Amino acid sequence: MAPRHQRTVGRRTFLAALGGAAVAAPVVAAIGPQALADTPAKRSAAAAGGGLPLTVVNNSGSFGDDSVHVYIVGNQDGRQVRVTPDGTLAPIELSDNGADGFTDYAIPLAGSGQSLNLPYMSGRIYVSLGEKLKLKAVADGNGNPALQYPAGWVSSDPNYPVLHDCVEFTYNASGMYCNTTMVDMFSVPLSIDLTGAAQQTTGTVRDGGRAEAFAAVRQIDAFSRLVIDDTRVVAPGHGLDAGLFPQDYYASYIDAVWNRYTGQDLQVTTDAGRFTGRVQGDRLVFTGPADVSFAKPSTRDVLFCDGALAAPNDGTSGPVAAVLGAGFNRSTLLSGTEQPVTDASAFYLDDITNHYARAMHRVTADGKAYGFAFDDVAGFASYIEDSAPTGIKVTITAF
Repeated sequence: MAPRHQRTVGRRTFLAALGGAAVAAPVVAAIGPQALADTPAKRSAAAAGGGLPLTVVNNSGSFGDDSVHVYIVGNQDGRQVRVTPDGTLAPIELSDNGADGFTDYAIPLAGSGQSLNLPYMSGRIYVSLGEKLKLKAVADGNGNPALQYPAGWVSSDPNYPVLHDCVEFTYNASGMYCNTTMVDMFSVPLSIDLTGAAQQTTGTVRDGGRAEAFAAVRQIDAFSRLVIDDTRVVAPGHGLDAGLFPQDYYASYIDAVWNRYTGQDLQVTTDAGRFTGRVQGDRLVFTGPADVSFAKPSTRDVLFCDGALAAPNDGTSGPVAAVLGAGFNRSTLLSGTEQPVTDASAFYLDDITNHYARAMHRVTADGKAYGFAFDDVAGFASYIEDSAPTGIKVTITAF
């Protein structure tokens, strides 16, 4: 799998695939360029083959299987869908809402939730512990049934008190593409085992790592309010929107980057080639395989890798933006003029850095995590894929 800055499909494409406006909050995922290619013929082949075996394992040590609820929701061929407890695919329907105004798509782990089959689709596998999730079927902007996803970083969201987390995936005739994600928040430690052409694991949090991550974020003053009791740690971008994180946190670092590259070249290498950039006026202007430029970003732009750092799937400005986003979050833009930096020991060394992402990487067994949207630049995301998958296992690991 090529790094994000060498790929053509970004996480925002996956958001569109999940239904865009109907999603209650930004939804992000690491999906390969072929991952969204789907056809009725491919889906028929998947159905004929019985789908991909999915196993869910509860090794939390804190919750019994009868307290674990599984949800498989997402998109297939432009429709929002869910997997039922018997392993079949069903469309989201407005009539699915019960008397309380919410659907009940829960698959109890104590029942059929331990062994399921995944059909061809793009989506998320949620787990909630203790309580069920409150997911609401709504009409999207085109009047089609869609699902409001949980937004655990929004205090008014009905799922705010619920302990929950997810993994993201796309499964189609080209293979399985999946990741654990902390882009929005970190709550439940989850790992993925993918079997097929190879045996792969990602996302595993070390024993005691959950508490360590909570403590590491809590001890940084600017980040401390992102820790919500023992329920979750909210990503700083969402924290900024909620008034829990300084809106100007990166301002001095951004100014320093702009000042440095007013009189010095910044080199960015992607699959398209080598780009050379300098600040001209208020823009960072690159020449190379194509002429691309970027306005001075805000702290929010850095944390979401959006706005001035938005990365369109154009093969030129998008990959450069991804490298810049990674450089800001990892605070490598002042320590080296050659980007992307590929040595993890050089990440997060500046006082002004994404300490949230730093904490997520420090507690995983392989050092990989999705702490921000372009954490796959240079291959540091908790992402795996297999072109010939035979099974996938999601494990709730020890708290």
